[in-house]
Amino acid sequence: MRHATLVARLSSIRPFESPRADLEQVITPPEAAATLLESALSAGDLEDRTVLDLGTGTGVLAIGAALLGAKSVVGIDIDASALARAREEATRLGVRVRFVESAVGAWDSNADTILMNPPFGAQRRGADRPFWDRAFALAGRAIYSFALADSRTFIARRALVANAYVESVRPVPWELVRMFPHHRRARVPIPVDLWVIRTENQP
Repeated sequence: MRHATLVARLSSIRPFESPRADLEQVITPPEAAATLLESALSAGDLEDRTVLDLGTGTGVLAIGAALLGAKSVVGIDIDASALARAREEATRLGVRVRFVESAVGAWDSNADTILMNPPFGAQRRGADRPFWDRAFALAGRAIYSFALADSRTFIARRALVANAYVESVRPVPWELVRMFPHHRRARVPIPVDLWVIRTENQP
């Protein structure tokens, strides 16, 4: 699939109907999502692989993985209304994704590849930690995730403890779109990295 086509399809996924600030339900920029997905595809971590999207929200990463040929995709989230939107969007785009209501910490089924855009901790410090704990525990091949740039030390140390190999960390263009009353500007650029972490065949 061409990059422009993927971005267009991801852009068409409707956002949260009633976003929750406590869950940091914000829009994953389609360009950034496409970059993550294409990175996983080019490394052999999507096509014909089992994929798990932790904190799937409205399903952008999960649906994208299915569009790019993943063997099976599961998206989990604690918010039932977000999952209902994700199911509608997957059906509209003609892909099969299993969406399950679950807390991240309660999920114990592994997958070849973990995708995620966890909370950045703006509302609750450490909100991303359960996501990273589950990702390192459940990823058979690799983790692809977004994170704030100031989380680099924490994630690198967590990877070391998990005997995982940080393959790459690179900044991605990211604008936080106004979603909540406390957001004063329509768009705010924030420093976000794309992490690729290998959990098997470490050098």
